[in-house]
Amino acid sequence: MIATTTTLPARWSRLTTPLVSDVAVRQAMLRQLTEAYDSSSRHYHTFTHIRNVLDDLERHAAQLQDPVVVQLAVWFHDALYNPMRDDNEARSASMAQEFLAHTNLAAARRERVSYLIERTKDHTAPQPAADTDLHLLLDADLGILGVSEADYWQYARQVRQEYRLVPDFMYRRGRRKVLEKLLAAPIIYHTADFRNKLEVPARRNLKAELRAWEQGGI
Repeated sequence: MIATTTTLPARWSRLTTPLVSDVAVRQAMLRQLTEAYDSSSRHYHTFTHIRNVLDDLERHAAQLQDPVVVQLAVWFHDALYNPMRDDNEARSASMAQEFLAHTNLAAARRERVSYLIERTKDHTAPQPAADTDLHLLLDADLGILGVSEADYWQYARQVRQEYRLVPDFMYRRGRRKVLEKLLAAPIIYHTADFRNKLEVPARRNLKAELRAWEQGGI
């Protein structure tokens, strides 16, 4: 795994250099990812989110079975993100496969990257019981839910900005459904470490946002 003090380009190089011998291919993909995550339409689903997920996984590195595949899934899981579409994960997985075709990864590991990406579509869906890598990825992806109250409200407003083209009454209805679905799940976090640290504050934050929308907005 990569030290959390390194830059994202350095992490990308460390991750992909053993996989792709062609420097131009690695650099071109990094430019494409940078353009996507740095788009002016992004407010939460940016490289900051990618860094935070990578950092969380770094802290749980000893538990990962295939850190290379998990890290690749992190880099690509929000690469194609359009709030008005419901196939972002599938499209991001396809983008990953285009790059992975240039790597020396076995076919099964390339497919595993896509599988992990696509599982981030619905965090409340039933998950395989014995897939620690998947569980850690999902938990790290939702780490933002259990942060401090101030940071959570910043996240909630950033998500609203990404849906700025959606009228407020429609966004309120959709967001409430998302919040209610998360709160209705038996657990938000699948791994003991994340659950013990973040489950309680995450539910507190989600309930606070839900109340805010029920009272008119955030």
